[in-house]
Amino acid sequence: MSHQQPVALKVILALMGAAVAVAAGYAIQHTASCFLSSFVIAYLLDPLVCRGERAGLRRLTSLIVLYCVIGALSVFTFIYLVPLVTRGWESLLHNLPSYFQKIRELIASQQARLVDSFPAMADTGWLLQSLSGNMEKFSARLGSGLYSAASRVAFNLFNLVLAPILVFFMLFYKREVIEGIKVWLPPRQREHILTFGREVNASIGGYIRGQLIVSLIVAVLSTMALFFLDVDYALLNGIFAGLSSILPFIGVILATLPPLFFAYVKFQSGVVLFKVIAVFAAIYFLEGYLVKPLVFKESMNLNPLMTIVVVMAFGEMMGFWGILLAIPIAAALKIFMTHLRRGEFSAGGEG
Repeated sequence: MSHQQPVALKVILALMGAAVAVAAGYAIQHTASCFLSSFVIAYLLDPLVCRGERAGLRRLTSLIVLYCVIGALSVFTFIYLVPLVTRGWESLLHNLPSYFQKIRELIASQQARLVDSFPAMADTGWLLQSLSGNMEKFSARLGSGLYSAASRVAFNLFNLVLAPILVFFMLFYKREVIEGIKVWLPPRQREHILTFGREVNASIGGYIRGQLIVSLIVAVLSTMALFFLDVDYALLNGIFAGLSSILPFIGVILATLPPLFFAYVKFQSGVVLFKVIAVFAAIYFLEGYLVKPLVFKESMNLNPLMTIVVVMAFGEMMGFWGILLAIPIAAALKIFMTHLRRGEFSAGGEG
């Protein structure tokens, strides 16, 4: 028991340190967001830099080549894709009130039909009127929320300029930083900590890169399907579907709701709603049973209920980055607890 007390104390101190770090990150959330996004980008790009080194290039040369390729792709994106998304976004902001107006008109017409067909339902008209009034309030809140989101995107343009600089130095000085961290590790536990770090790196790195690939595939398939069905704002809905795929279990529901809304307002047909649901069911079936097994070589084996709770909690604290990193952080904690139960972080370690 005596050797377990220092371990428990270290765990408590580590949790307290993590809590202080989260609180500090919340206080300087914009700076933390810029640094965190730069770190994630550098983390994703590092395997490409290492591949260039294995091909015989120096790290600086490999970095320059990578930045040239990314620069060419960025120019293409800003010339073709960004204006397309921007026009769709502006059109959505402009036309959204008219969509809700059409919904209110549909509710009113359905109410009149129900009363004519079933006079006994005249007393229930308040329910549809209440629904119409709530739709109006929701429209106003959603409109203000979209404008607020647009302003945050404008604010984050500064991060767009600063991030490439931070990413470059993170990648260039990677080895120096790692060696500096190794010096501070306890000699007796150094090998265990490095093994733990390698396991976490493999788990988190594989998950983040795999999730980005999955999100891109879902976004492309959803955009193509909605364009084929002639649903309004197919590109924006497809991008939203790709982002929603980050959320486990509930992402498919969130991704389906906006296309159903736009499809019903435009066509006012239950057949179109069935087609949209069928398309998204097929896409997420392929995602769950074909794409993810191919992309994710190793499962994180996390409890579904715990996964949802962790995603909600980190999303509340850290926004988008909390949602994206919640599962990797949970996986890292699971690996840490596995090593801790083995006694590998005790004072003397094993063996």
